Parts: sequence; structure tokens; C-alpha cells
Amino acid sequence: MIGKTLHFTWVYIQPIPERLAIQITSQVRRVSCTITGVCVEPQFNKRGMIGMLIEIDPTVDFACKLLLGNPEYPDITIHFLNAILRLPAPIVSVEIVNPIVWKEFEADKLSILDILAIDNADRRLNVEVQRTKPASLAQRLAYYSATQLVDQIGEGDSYRKLRPSIGICILNSVHFSQLAEYHSEFRLRTRSGLELTNCLEIHLLELPKYSPLDDNEKIADPRDQWMYFFRRAEGSTVEELLDRLPDPVFKRAVGVLEMISRTPDQRRHYDARLKWELDENTRIQTAFEEGEAKGKIDGEARGEARGEARVRIELIRTLEELLRLQISSDAELRGKSLEELQQRAQFLQEMIRNRPSS
Repeated sequence: MIGKTLHFTWVYIQPIPERLAIQITSQVRRVSCTITGVCVEPQFNKRGMIGMLIEIDPTVDFACKLLLGNPEYPDITIHFLNAILRLPAPIVSVEIVNPIVWKEFEADKLSILDILAIDNADRRLNVEVQRTKPASLAQRLAYYSATQLVDQIGEGDSYRKLRPSIGICILNSVHFSQLAEYHSEFRLRTRSGLELTNCLEIHLLELPKYSPLDDNEKIADPRDQWMYFFRRAEGSTVEELLDRLPDPVFKRAVGVLEMISRTPDQRRHYDARLKWELDENTRIQTAFEEGEAKGKIDGEARGEARGEARVRIELIRTLEELLRLQISSDAELRGKSLEELQQRAQFLQEMIRNRPSS
């Protein structure tokens, strides 16, 4: 074996928790090992992980759940929450209330993948990502945040036990076209700014509104960093992304996306969510187009019916005038069906035909 080069493949994810083993697979980059005696020295090819394109879109709910709702990576969740909320005292710890339980997820792959967490100040936090704008978005956000309040107390409990409920929605669409800012915060305040309570708070992030000012400079603002990450991660190389996002937390965030890409079961779940989303959007679009077509046909039919009714009404009134009868009012005739108008016109025509000649 001396002087020979052995080619093999493995998964290289960096950084990863220490207790996770490096997974060997036939689907990733080649590493050449020069063997001299009993010494083996692995040498990565020149591109390595840094030159690889990121294939996972963090706005897909399954990816976002593993990124921000994963007990293995609380530092990623904490950084994201502090960046968005900008609280007077930063969050220092979080408990993920609803992590993915893989056996349950296998049984219900269409389950809701919102992220529920409780921080060190006992605040209730709900993070969700929406790639398209759902119907009644505002009501939905208010309902979810209010539900987190209601669920905190039972019958006979004191309202003093209530802790703030904060909802965050990452929306890959524009909801408030009249606003230029990508971040909107909603709280219970008077128009003059007097706050009733801090128990209810909703943040909306409209991703399409964010555009980095310069393609070469590092992004310093933590909130802007996350907006850039959600908008630009997929399709960027690791090097390109990390050049713009200097905080070390994004190295770990990229590691999560790479883990999804390189772990067969996780990649299967990710692809299944994308397929379900495509099927659902197609179903909605088809229903919309069918409804639009039906509405057009119904509208044309109603228009034709109205036109035909008007012709018959004019005919009836002309016949009544010829017969020197009391002229029917528009209101009276418009209340009749086409069949009734036709019968009235035929009756009047019969009267004229049977009228004695002078």
C-alpha cells in the first residue's frame, strides 16, 4: 500500500455536537488518503465544504424547525430571538417545548411545524415560517399568540400568573405593501403609545422587503444577518454566506442545513415537505382558476339573461301600449323570471292576434 492513494467518501459536518458521530456515506465529497507504512493522512480536495453550494432552503418549515426548534442547538435559537426581539435584557436560555419526535413525525408528516419555546424569563414564544401568505394571516397570528396566554392558566388561577406571549412569523411574501420596513411589531398600546400590557406581542418579518445594501460588506446588524440568511442561504456557497455573516452562530446554522442535506432520512422529510407544499399550492391555484372560470361563465350567463329579460320587458310594454292597457312598471316586470316574461309576452301577442279588426 506504500505510495498508493485510497479514495473514499464520508460526511463532514462542521460544527456538530461532540456526541454526534461523523456519518460515513457514499453521497458526499471525495477525500484522498496517502498511506505511508501505518500512517494515514487525510487530505481534502481543494474545494472541500467551503466551496459547496447550500442546497437547503431554511424557509421550508422542516428545515426551520431543525434550525430554530432543535434542543441540540439552543445557541442558534437564542441568537435569533435576541436579534428579532431586541429585549432590554437579552435571552440567555430557552427550552424547546415541542421538538420533533421522529416516531410521531413519521406517523404524521403533515403536522404543524411551528416552534414553541419558553425562555429564562418564562416568556412563551412561538416562531413560524410561511413561504406563501395564508388566508387571514393577521387573525391567525393573533389567535396563536392569544392561545399561548389562555393555555397558561386554568379555572380559578390568578391572572397574575400570565407571562408574555410573543409570536414571530417569518413570511416569504409581502403583507403590508404600504410599509417599506421588513419588520413590524404589534403590541397592545393606545394610539399615543401608552402600553396596556406586555402580555401580547407579535412580530412579522417580510423577507422580500429585505435587500442588502452592498454585496461585499459584512452585515453587522443581527436582525439583518438573519434576514440575509433566510433569503440567501440556499444557492450560496458556504464561503460566500459566511463572508457576509461574521457571527460564529451562522457556522453552526450552516452545519444544520448541511446535516439535513447529507442525512438521508432528513433529506427525505425535507423533500416531502417541498412536494406537499407544491401540491397544496397547485391545488389552491387550480381551485382559484376553476372558481374564476365559473365566475366568468356565471357572469356572462347573468349578463345574457339580463339582456334577454330587458328585450322581453320592452316587448311587453310595447304590446301593452298597442292594446291600450296599463303599462307595467319596471319593478313589477323585473321581479318576474324569464319564463314568466315570455308567457306574458305570448299572452299579449295572442290578444293582438285575436283582436277584432276595425
